[in-house]
Amino acid sequence: MPAYGFNIFTRPTTVSDHELNAFKGLAVANISDVMSRTTGTAALRPYHAGRTMLGRALTVKTRPGDNLMVHKAIDLAGPGDVIVVDAGGDGTNAIIGEIMVALATYRGIAGFVIDGHIRDTDSIARGNFAVFARGVSHRGPYKDGPGEINVAVSIDGMVVRPGDIIVGDGDGLIAVSPADAGKIAALVANVQKAEAAVLASIAAGTVDRAWVDATLKSKGVI
Repeated sequence: MPAYGFNIFTRPTTVSDHELNAFKGLAVANISDVMSRTTGTAALRPYHAGRTMLGRALTVKTRPGDNLMVHKAIDLAGPGDVIVVDAGGDGTNAIIGEIMVALATYRGIAGFVIDGHIRDTDSIARGNFAVFARGVSHRGPYKDGPGEINVAVSIDGMVVRPGDIIVGDGDGLIAVSPADAGKIAALVANVQKAEAAVLASIAAGTVDRAWVDATLKSKGVI
């Protein structure tokens, strides 16, 4: 029997393709605004050419510097999944590299989120397979375990649960619960329409800036 902390669990039912695709083109910053700016991570950066990411979380918690359970996650994952790895933020050994990216690409996986380090970044940077990570180390990983698949993980302090929607762009990453996905996507779409209207008014020279002085006046500044 595996020891505690060395297990593979079943992922709960997650969002449909329709619900997932509602987040296409939505900016992480705007999702963050709708979620009261209290969650998300900016410490992990995109290393791939496209910079964006969208998919369903298949979570992995592993011993820092070890990728045995990440390899198993690749075998379990399917199209549209993002493998989200809590490796403790450690920078000693890389968790993934070019070969694992090739395996994930072949399986139609949507990307990797690594709260730890990666390697083969020149190769990753030339491709569009989505990889977010905390940093880079040329030192390769160990393959002994322990680790767990489909458990709640912490990514730079952001809790990610199996099945969450993962959205990433140049500003960072954010996780959205499937239970809230429809409402959040609709709210963010409205925010982006409002921002587009403001940008159009700036271009037209009609933007209303009265709110700045009104706010300062209310605070006794002017």
